[in-house]
Amino acid sequence: MTLIRPVRHGDAEAITSIYNYFIEHTVITFEELKVSAGDMAQRFKTTQKNELPWLVAEQDSVVVGYAYASKWKERSAYRHSVEVTVYVAQTATRQGIGRRLYNCLFKELVARNVNAVMAGIALPNPASIALHESFGMEKVAHFKQVGCKFGQWVDVAYWQKLLNP
Repeated sequence: MTLIRPVRHGDAEAITSIYNYFIEHTVITFEELKVSAGDMAQRFKTTQKNELPWLVAEQDSVVVGYAYASKWKERSAYRHSVEVTVYVAQTATRQGIGRRLYNCLFKELVARNVNAVMAGIALPNPASIALHESFGMEKVAHFKQVGCKFGQWVDVAYWQKLLNP
């Protein structure tokens, strides 16, 4: 059974391990250098300081995925808009963990009066597109060749959903 719960400081190592896989082996994230558990713990603090949720999925006491919301932009008028992110460990894909994380995350965002939710997806990524569209998110932008990782140009598209239309 998968437990979804708020992040704790002690989750930093497990989350860092999940994320560093994607840094080292994919173009899904545009970070190119591995992050430390200390870096990740600071990211938790920033999210919590901004009063936004960061959730983890746990199976048999092992963190297998996470999802969080971050500020969309810094300017005050953007305060009701967020960007969402979800990552699932390579050993736990195709089990519905990303879907469960997003179900809980979106409920948290509604409770916090968030209006607009955006998600940036490095392309191609059909699994991520399918997940986001299953939550009613619609493609609203496509930026060509905005990142270069592993010697290849990567497009990024954005999906959006209004929670309080």
